[in-house]
Amino acid sequence: MQDWSVYIVRCNDNTLYTGIAKGVERRVDEHNQNDSLASKYTRTRRPVKLVYKEVMTSRSAASKREFEIKQLNKTEKEYLVADTKG
Repeated sequence: MQDWSVYIVRCNDNTLYTGIAKGVERRVDEHNQNDSLASKYTRTRRPVKLVYKEVMTSRSAASKREFEIKQLNKTEKEYLVADTKG
């Protein structure tokens, strides 16, 4: 059983999209290749690239963390992404 994760993808226009999923790699593929499963936001901003992933213990925890990240401004999100690159 896969854990829930919160993730950020960088879109082709350099914007950042935040979401949650059980299978992040599968979800990124859906954003890039499947119009019916991709989010409306990412459909027109392909290709997207995974730039951040944080594994959580539950869907609830992932949703709460997603909300926290979505409250950040672009600069703060860029720092979060840069921090994970070491």
